[in-house]
Amino acid sequence: MDFNPKAYDICQKLKEEGYIAYFAGGWVRDWLLGHPSADVDIATDAPMNKVLELFPRTVQVGIAFGVVIVRVEDHQFEIATFRRDVSYSDGRKPDKVEPSTPEEDAQRRDFTINGIFYDPIEDKIYDYIGGEADLKKGIIRAIGDPFERFVEDRLRMIRAVRFSARFGFPIESETEEAILKSAPTLFPAVAKERIHQELIKMSEGPNFEKALIDLHRLELLKEIFPSLKNLHLNDLKKIAHRLPRHIPLVAKLRELFVGFPADKEMEEIATLKISAKERQLIEFLQSEEGRLKNLNERTPSAWARFYAHPFSHIAVALYGDEKMHAKRKESLKSHISRLETKKPLVTSKHLIEKGIKPGLKMGELLQEAETIAIDYDLSDPEAVLKLMEL
Repeated sequence: MDFNPKAYDICQKLKEEGYIAYFAGGWVRDWLLGHPSADVDIATDAPMNKVLELFPRTVQVGIAFGVVIVRVEDHQFEIATFRRDVSYSDGRKPDKVEPSTPEEDAQRRDFTINGIFYDPIEDKIYDYIGGEADLKKGIIRAIGDPFERFVEDRLRMIRAVRFSARFGFPIESETEEAILKSAPTLFPAVAKERIHQELIKMSEGPNFEKALIDLHRLELLKEIFPSLKNLHLNDLKKIAHRLPRHIPLVAKLRELFVGFPADKEMEEIATLKISAKERQLIEFLQSEEGRLKNLNERTPSAWARFYAHPFSHIAVALYGDEKMHAKRKESLKSHISRLETKKPLVTSKHLIEKGIKPGLKMGELLQEAETIAIDYDLSDPEAVLKLMEL
């Protein structure tokens, strides 16, 4: 068994106090699939006040829902009390929770593959919902009535798509039907920030193309981005198929809005509550897409300044020939390095020695000097100054 021994120690301590303590959820699923990790969640029948007493280093992230983070040295473990959720009025969180048994706790979880428990002390699996069988079959199935699971938490519809893409498992037919029929209820129950987080996880996985297609097929994509309601599935497949894997989510999403005005692209993607840096990336791609398709329009200095931009590799991955750009970038390597480190060949000191006073004119001359140095591939400041006739 390969798991964090500190998680074992937590379970051991709880058991010594007379309580049940199991590993729960994602760790158990991934371990059964052969991909264990150090990220362990623990479920217990110990009340929260006892957990706080036994483990003084805690973060009370959801004490009202029976959840606390326990810190052991440099590791954090989420500990949750076995619970039964009592009514949902907002489609996201239970109105109230009550202590329960492991069997009841498993029933209120999202998908069978995420509802399995493991007792590390006894080295025993507890599966009350058929999760092991569904892992072997390779399917994503909601626990119990899928409509009820999605009423409890609308975000689970998006998570089903993410798990399907991550593991390459199809979504079971009744669960899929429930998603299709429940898709219009996604908002306002779920915050756009939560959708953004799920999409990022999908984007970082190996099957984002499948995730996009499933979001479209299950009518979730048009709920997230209403402007894409008329996007044909075949057109989406063409776009998704050519998306580079290792670029940020917003760069991938922008490709879905081909043909839209720039401000409409930004408006739609910004509904995900994107960061200022993500906005800057979208603006950079908007400005560079056309120019990258007209390779002869740039001078060496313009190319060097482009490559020195921190987003240039993303634009190249989307719109350029990466081998060709790598070759050109190598030929401009020393000049790009100066631009990136803000260490120009000709400095203000050189210009002052030539009688140029600090001010707007000096700034313009420094820019001109760097352009000459790159375009003429010079490495001697005096050679640049000579061409500037200073």
